[in-house]
Amino acid sequence: MYFNAKTIFWSILIIALCFSTSCKEDKPDTPPPPPKKEVKVPKFERDSSYTFIQTQVNFGPRVTNTPEHAACKDWLVGKFKSFGAEVIEQDFEAKAYTGTVLKGTNIIAQYNPGNKNRILLAAHWDTRPVADYDPDESNRDKPILGADDGASGVGVLLEIARQLNLNPIDLGVDFILFDAEDYGESKGGDYKTWCLGSQYWGKNLHKSGYRANYGILLDMVGAKNARFTLDETSMTYAPAFMRKVWKLAQGMGYGSYFVSEQTQILIDDHLFINQLTGIPTIDIINRPMKSETGFGDYWHTLNDNMDVIDKRTLRAVGQTVLAVVYRENNGTF
Repeated sequence: MYFNAKTIFWSILIIALCFSTSCKEDKPDTPPPPPKKEVKVPKFERDSSYTFIQTQVNFGPRVTNTPEHAACKDWLVGKFKSFGAEVIEQDFEAKAYTGTVLKGTNIIAQYNPGNKNRILLAAHWDTRPVADYDPDESNRDKPILGADDGASGVGVLLEIARQLNLNPIDLGVDFILFDAEDYGESKGGDYKTWCLGSQYWGKNLHKSGYRANYGILLDMVGAKNARFTLDETSMTYAPAFMRKVWKLAQGMGYGSYFVSEQTQILIDDHLFINQLTGIPTIDIINRPMKSETGFGDYWHTLNDNMDVIDKRTLRAVGQTVLAVVYRENNGTF
């Protein structure tokens, strides 16, 4: 048999190329990362939240510098720890408008503290030292129980923390309970006499370089037929985020609570969070219609007790905030 040299050359080259191609095709590709598992938004248990509010009220008024305040602090810290959070007690001193030196504590509970992708949820846990708007003048130097003004926001956040422990997510979540929010001078006083705990935190962050994508403040979120409006402070610093939360709440059937009405500027912890840290933060706070003070008729009176609290309102707020947290984790918010 005769073999042409040129034929042999091309035959060897073709075989080599085929072998090379075959080797490449047989090499396994790097597998893609597994898809992120979505975590279903859990149900907000309003009875549980209500119990957390009742427990706070059972301590009595939680006025900074009092034994009741100290006892409630220990309970709050213990509760967050029991729900799997890493807790920081940020102690501080601040001079009140009365000249009293307040020894306060901001309670900071962290979930997934190593994750840089974070959100902030806040409330204040202290109560007003005087019932300066009580209809009975003889009561105006007495401290208030603050079932709604303080305890309701804390009660909602505790239930959210409990759900995070039961239904873990990857998102970093920080709960901050601010102290000495309600020790301010009313009726013409300087606005900086309020929210002493958030002012201190804003200037002394619990972690160097701390950042969060956004924040939600809860204040007076437990009263029957509450109306949560678009306050001017929130709309100045975080308008798009606020409208997004309200749209979500309305889509969940809570439109009678989350109303698309813009209301005047509001001095609350979110003002100082925005101004001092730049974290866009909104306030969910009850602003009733036809109110002389702009708040409920029980505001800063001895009537701010458990009779004010309505479980349906707690559910509307708590389920909305839970939806924000879990949708943010799932990338669907």
